[in-house]
Amino acid sequence: MSLSKEEARKARHNRVRKKVTGTPERPRMNVFRSVNHIYVQLIDDYSSKTLAAASSADKELKGKIKTGGNIEAAKTVGLLMARRAVDKGIKKIVFDRGGYLYHGRIKALAEAAREGGLEF
Repeated sequence: MSLSKEEARKARHNRVRKKVTGTPERPRMNVFRSVNHIYVQLIDDYSSKTLAAASSADKELKGKIKTGGNIEAAKTVGLLMARRAVDKGIKKIVFDRGGYLYHGRIKALAEAAREGGLEF
């Protein structure tokens, strides 16, 4: 029996999550991609807290991006996330691509976060 696309992504995500954890010094940057938007969180897995978050549905990005489901929106969200992380004193992170392929929107978001000053 074959898995649906979403079930296969969740299986990949669970496999990666066994190895990738976020610490207070180096939080995990988690990505979720939907058809219309892209969401990012910085998570400290030891205390189970979200340290910072950004998405293409943010009020701050209203009017700056035409749609949230494209590469340009992912770049904008990556830069916004990097700025929020650096403001909180976070420079180093662990990237959790959420089971998605490192391609397209996920790659654009990661590269923009690197340009914004995050190291991973």
